[in-house]
Amino acid sequence: MEYIASKTKDTISFDAAMIRSFFPIFQHEENNGLVYLDSAATSQKPQQVIDAMTRYYQEHNANAHRGAYRLAEKATAAYEQARARVARFINSRTVEEVVFVRNATEAINFVAAGWAQKFLRAGDEILITEMEHHSNLVPWQMTAQRTGAKLRFIEFDEQGKLCLNQLDQLLSYKTKLLAITHISNALGTINPIKQIIQAAHQYGTKVLVDGAQSVPHTKVNVANLDVDFLAFSGHKMLGPMGIGVLYGKAELLQEMDPIHFGGEMISDVDYYRSTWNDLPWKFEAGTQNIAGAIGLSEAIDFLEKVGMEHIEDNDHQLTQYALEQLRAVGGLKIYGPMDDHGSAISFSLDAVHPHDLATFLDSKNVAIRSGHHCARLVMKRLQVPATARASFYLYNTKEDIDALVRALEEAKDYFAKWT
Repeated sequence: MEYIASKTKDTISFDAAMIRSFFPIFQHEENNGLVYLDSAATSQKPQQVIDAMTRYYQEHNANAHRGAYRLAEKATAAYEQARARVARFINSRTVEEVVFVRNATEAINFVAAGWAQKFLRAGDEILITEMEHHSNLVPWQMTAQRTGAKLRFIEFDEQGKLCLNQLDQLLSYKTKLLAITHISNALGTINPIKQIIQAAHQYGTKVLVDGAQSVPHTKVNVANLDVDFLAFSGHKMLGPMGIGVLYGKAELLQEMDPIHFGGEMISDVDYYRSTWNDLPWKFEAGTQNIAGAIGLSEAIDFLEKVGMEHIEDNDHQLTQYALEQLRAVGGLKIYGPMDDHGSAISFSLDAVHPHDLATFLDSKNVAIRSGHHCARLVMKRLQVPATARASFYLYNTKEDIDALVRALEEAKDYFAKWT
């Protein structure tokens, strides 16, 4: 399967029309002409992902790791093959370092409850940033409350970039964990993760990276980054909802406690105590989302056939084009960096509430996100209640951005009548 139309020395030409043809939602008659610009919230699903999950339920639906009969063996094999596919995709050293969870939120909660709350004590410090999604903020607030550890923050500047000059003052041997987003969902900021990890490791600080917005869009190599924990969700990278991944270095996962207890996560059970299963199964209690894991594996297959480097290049071209076009819209303010920006762009339009704007754009068949994007600290720093956000993925085109800009101009005229 080949999606790339042509490649020159300086640019990658994407055949987005061909890519879109693999996504049934764009072929549905009710979605004719749909401009979908909310992939940062969830991506659309190609037919092969849907088909793979359907085949599992139709042809070999059974519970993994629980039966010696043929269907159960096929289900187990498919589930573990999906784990191996994920491990290769992020360049994990072993499959045992890949734990299936529901989403990035659950992955972060696993680390907070199973590792941080086990090892942190009063006087220790947890370092995060002001641009974190609530999923990478609230678990650390709870950890600080339960352990007596202190929560500290890296600020971001007027451009939406982290004030990395603060690292020298904030990092110390008291800093037991640094939890940080790779790409901000609210600002589009791309953080220099490798540099930050190296700085943290000088103090023995463990680093958790929220990769929910990066793993779908760029090649994330956990070995090269030397990251301790990585969390990401399947549904933002063409996979189904309800499946995500916690990557952790084996030695850290070994010392972590499980936070879910029940079937299949035990090695032995006695009357008053139990011992845990080997990695990664000690973290996967009960019946898992086998179909979801299979769907995620198929999504990775799709992404790799397109090529992560091509996806990243196309994202960059679309984002730069969108920034240029949006800057030309009078009364529109863009939040976040202008030079190195991820594929989610937050903005506001004078005198128009983001919710009203999103509703108007929907009437023009343009789907964007509005709200605080589960990042209230960002909104408080920006001194706004909410923003509108357009986010792009491999099935988007410059024509989609042109449609967004036209709809914004119409929105200006429409709301001017009421202001």
